[in-house]
Amino acid sequence: MKIQMLDLKEQYQNMREEIILTLDEVMSSSQFILGSYVKQLEIDIAAMSKTNHGIGVANGSDAIHIALQAGGIVAGDEVITTPFTFFATGGAIARAGAVPVYVDIDPITFNIDPSKIEAAITAKTKAIIPVHLYGQMADMEAIMEIANRHNLIVVEDAAQAIGASMNGKQVGELGTAATYSFFPTKNLGAYGDGGMVVTNNDELAEKARVIRVHGSKPKYYHHVLGYNSRLDEMQAAILSIKFPHLEKWSAERREHASYYSKHLNEKVSEFVQTPVEVEGRYHVFHQYTLRVQRRDELQAYLKEQGIASMIYYPMPLHVQPVFEYLGYKEGDFPVTEQASKEALSLPMFPELTGTTRLYTRKNR
Repeated sequence: MKIQMLDLKEQYQNMREEIILTLDEVMSSSQFILGSYVKQLEIDIAAMSKTNHGIGVANGSDAIHIALQAGGIVAGDEVITTPFTFFATGGAIARAGAVPVYVDIDPITFNIDPSKIEAAITAKTKAIIPVHLYGQMADMEAIMEIANRHNLIVVEDAAQAIGASMNGKQVGELGTAATYSFFPTKNLGAYGDGGMVVTNNDELAEKARVIRVHGSKPKYYHHVLGYNSRLDEMQAAILSIKFPHLEKWSAERREHASYYSKHLNEKVSEFVQTPVEVEGRYHVFHQYTLRVQRRDELQAYLKEQGIASMIYYPMPLHVQPVFEYLGYKEGDFPVTEQASKEALSLPMFPELTGTTRLYTRKNR
């Protein structure tokens, strides 16, 4: 038996007929660019996030970039973030002409450590990007307290955390803006690229809408340098079919995570550290990530048993060659660097089924 990290086939088969009919509707309508499905999805995702605005864009990377530009970030500004994240976070900062400033992470949640942020703030600091890694929100209350004191904007990178919450507050509700990715592997995934910015800031939302269409308003009149970055209508149609299932899928992910933790803690707790859900936070488990001192050995053993696993992320951003100009070196962020050597993610998706030495569940 082989257990994949992610298998989207069953999910597609369960809604195949509806997807085909809806895509035919889009093609028949000939509304391919910023049509009714994009507009409705923007409303739905914003409402879920308890924000007033949703702006559909081409992908999650552009969502961060556009949120920064719409938030007033310009060349030379500094933006504080975590080095333990996917490249898009740091890449979007650099593409905006700003300077990524990294601070270390919390060893329990893998998220940015708020206690280390203030020491990194300078006169050039204009924003903070906390990444809600693996599906659990960073400590937004502490981050917002710091940001408000220093008059900084906060863009939540929620690519992995759609539907997550903290003390009753949704992703996007506390920050200046939040960004989502609809990459196919995400908890709410399209069948291609897609992303969205959500915000309660009217000015930021209006600027983001202009930026995504080449910076034009009205059409053919350009007052800012924008991009061609619009959420595709057909992807929005697919997402509109999937969206009503998101809450159930999140619950199923949590059920799988609970099962993993129960049995791993019973049998191999001396070898692995299972994920910790901080009190008051609703973890949506985009990934189920262990800390393992002998990670490579465990990964090899799982492969022998037909069980997939993934390492997110083996090389932190501060030591990536493309960011050499920032002057960071190995040893600057020891918690991050240790995590990059120990983090190992196990298969996680709502339809996860099967029997292995690691995981047992009856087919539904």
